[in-house]
Amino acid sequence: MHELLIATHNPGKRREFAAIFDGLGITLRTLDDLGISTEIEETGTTFAENAQLKAEGYLALSGLPTLADDSGLEVAALHGAPGVYSARYGGVQGAAQLAYLLEQMRDIPWHQRLARFVCVIALARPGAPTAFVEGSLAGVIEMEPRGSGGFGYDPLFYLLDDDKTLAEVTAERKNQISHRAEAARAARTILEQWW
Repeated sequence: MHELLIATHNPGKRREFAAIFDGLGITLRTLDDLGISTEIEETGTTFAENAQLKAEGYLALSGLPTLADDSGLEVAALHGAPGVYSARYGGVQGAAQLAYLLEQMRDIPWHQRLARFVCVIALARPGAPTAFVEGSLAGVIEMEPRGSGGFGYDPLFYLLDDDKTLAEVTAERKNQISHRAEAARAARTILEQWW
């Protein structure tokens, strides 16, 4: 049985990847499973650079093939911001962060509020170059938050096909269409070639 380290402390993220990697015969491990508490700093300027830093850093610490991801929100009218700074955008969190984003977009009309969520996954293993895959989900930034599901920017991220925000769709639907799910499906193809 092959092992793959998912570079996270989040058991929910392991469950998401486990569902997509089902049938590959891989045992997924997390940082907590291996007792790794070291935090690899995300000093990159792109999602790919941050994912690579984490994948290669945790490969070196664990000796196991490692999957790491970096993701965030890119708003066209804000020239791609918040981008790699999505988690710390505006120096605030939660509802205050949503309010901050809305303030930045106060004078931007609906038809210019296009955005996308992006997820880049880096896959690192000993003796081979790091592989990268990407997923994205297109949407529009709402005028005000809607919905109580999801997290982060989900209440502001309107899905045209669903006529709902990401915080209003079911968890099952989100896992079908999300940027992370798309990237994970692409990662599965690479893992199938590894073993």
